[in-house]
Amino acid sequence: MDRRQKKTREAIFRAFTQLLAEKNYNQIVVQEIIDRADIGRTTFYAHFETKDYLLKDLCEELFGHIIDTAMGLPHGHYHYSCGTEQDSVFLHLLQHLQKNDRNILELLSSQNNEIFLRYFKSNLKKLIVTQYAAKGLLKNKNLPEDYLVNYVSSAFVETVHWWLCHKMEQSPETITQYFLAVMEVLRVPESPKALPLESATF
Repeated sequence: MDRRQKKTREAIFRAFTQLLAEKNYNQIVVQEIIDRADIGRTTFYAHFETKDYLLKDLCEELFGHIIDTAMGLPHGHYHYSCGTEQDSVFLHLLQHLQKNDRNILELLSSQNNEIFLRYFKSNLKKLIVTQYAAKGLLKNKNLPEDYLVNYVSSAFVETVHWWLCHKMEQSPETITQYFLAVMEVLRVPESPKALPLESATF
């Protein structure tokens, strides 16, 4: 992709992001994006087949680089029985969100937040598989691995949602402590009514 194409793509993303912050995704039409980006219809369709494809690419752009950098952390994994919260990929993700790179917070807080939280979870699951499951750090003899991956990713996404709803009053370090404390609690119960998670590592 040459410089001109990248510039056009960024203009489309910027226009689309602005519209998403203003109205519901289902109410946005391609012509509005074209007008806001100040490009021709042919140019738009040269980059994106549909509005849905644009949304998919935007989310990959927003979350992809955050997840990719987290995957590259030298101490990316966190075993809750040792180490510190500062080693956690979850802290790294929260710090990126706090920086509001590419106005991601506006989208996560907008009326379209369910769409972006869903994409966030999808990307997050890949990170958890790579940094935890693939390294043997997410195991429990009573539970399927894919269930645990889905549960941890869902819990973290809900944690981020809660943090945003509280206007990010707590620091990323504090939210990471909250999240890892919950993960710790989940492995403790050994009553007959609860599945023991003592063998699980998050």
